[in-house]
Amino acid sequence: MHSVAKTAEGFALETAEGHFCSQSLVIATGGLAIPQLGATPFGYRIAEQFGLNIIPPQPALVPLAAAPECMETFGQWAGNSLNVRAQCGHNTPSFRENLLFTHRGLSGPAILQVSSYWQEQSYRREKKQPIALNLLPDFDIDAWLQSHRQSKSNLSQLLTQAPAWPKRIAQAWCDAHGWNKPIAEHSNKEITAMCQTLGAWIIMPAGTLGYAKAEVTLGGVDTTALSSKTMASNTVPGLYFIGEVVDVTGWLGGYNFQWAWSSGWVAGQSA
Repeated sequence: MHSVAKTAEGFALETAEGHFCSQSLVIATGGLAIPQLGATPFGYRIAEQFGLNIIPPQPALVPLAAAPECMETFGQWAGNSLNVRAQCGHNTPSFRENLLFTHRGLSGPAILQVSSYWQEQSYRREKKQPIALNLLPDFDIDAWLQSHRQSKSNLSQLLTQAPAWPKRIAQAWCDAHGWNKPIAEHSNKEITAMCQTLGAWIIMPAGTLGYAKAEVTLGGVDTTALSSKTMASNTVPGLYFIGEVVDVTGWLGGYNFQWAWSSGWVAGQSA
């Protein structure tokens, strides 16, 4: 595609295959995720050409990079996973999924889901908040610790039993917090700290692994510039934007495919 121009009859397109004219033009070129499959900013450039606002694109549903001080530890755990509940902020959804440690940081469904909310903070021009991980989402952590209050086992040994943590993660995680003594020898203050940290392990990512690893793109053509019923531009008759090029981002599980199909269908009824 070389150029797109508005005409009295609709649109004129100059392409490598020749010149084309149409009454309507539907932009369905996606976002920037997975550039190795051909993702480009073409749709954004067309929107800007016709004066539509663009919400700055960012990678979403994307693995998070570890801070330098965490990189060595996470690298040692690479390939291991934990069942967690992940959340970013108090007024956002939490996700009960698997977390996967990688050589570069954190991945797995729980992290991909929460990454979109971590990234979204950039639009509010506020200091980014960390993510919180409940490491024992199926447990009443306080009751579980109290039930082992007189145990001669240490915390890492307990974590490899009922929660079934991988041994090297349990050992290293407890070592990092200085919780190596038998549970019975820890003070009440230390038990409280264990409870709080297991329920909300706070991690501030260093960033994301970028579009090459992202499932989708956050941001895009501003939804306020489009009709919610037809996906048509409010200011340029006959111009439509659908799918990922629009600032609509769903969770994992087919929601983004459904958005692409649904927005394409309504545009097709009108175009």
